[in-house]
Amino acid sequence: MNTSDSSDKSSWDTQALPEGEDKQRMVRNMFDAIAPRYDLVNRIMTFRLDVRWRRRAVKDLQLSPGSLVLDLAAGTGDLCIDLRRAGLTPISMDLSFGMLSNDRSGAPRAQADILRLPVPNGSVDGIICGFALRNLVNLDEFFAECARAIRPGGRVALLDVGVPHNPIIRFGNNIYFGKIVPRIGALLSDGPAYRYLPKSVAYLPDRNTLVEKLRAAGFTDATHHQLSGGLTQLMVGTRSA
Repeated sequence: MNTSDSSDKSSWDTQALPEGEDKQRMVRNMFDAIAPRYDLVNRIMTFRLDVRWRRRAVKDLQLSPGSLVLDLAAGTGDLCIDLRRAGLTPISMDLSFGMLSNDRSGAPRAQADILRLPVPNGSVDGIICGFALRNLVNLDEFFAECARAIRPGGRVALLDVGVPHNPIIRFGNNIYFGKIVPRIGALLSDGPAYRYLPKSVAYLPDRNTLVEKLRAAGFTDATHHQLSGGLTQLMVGTRSA
């Protein structure tokens, strides 16, 4: 798989956010490029709050020990580690070979387009996904694919960045996420990638629309939670019969 090249990187700064196949290619190449220092940058730019957010998502799956859980857009395997600590059985899937090659969880892993999961219908107990919704080409297809793969009564937990409702928190977050995070990324990893990531929040619908889409896909009890004052959002739901 090719890694990100300079022409891709420059386009993130000068053009509108990509869509369709262009978006998928750019996202894959970007994460291939930033994979080696991805965990370090995450810990620094979130002040380790990302650890707390992931553990909350695993807890809210509310699955029995031994349950089979797909960690989608799994990156380097942080959530797989937390799933195992909770007594669950994780499988890691990611589009980026670079991320999978830096996986340190030891969980079974596969390179896959998570809009087309390589699993039978109703074959898993749960799905978890951390900070990837805004990088997907089609959210409706993703939610439908989650519903297809999860057995009735199984659970989904989806984390992503949020937009704080409190105007003061939102103002501070806009400055930090939009100005400081790209500088941290440029210093420690890949500047253009970390300039793109704050902009990618624009891909996400508002929270009510997200919940409606998840419910329409077959998670009729889906709920939305703001974490850390809305810096992060978590959606959870149960696959309907």
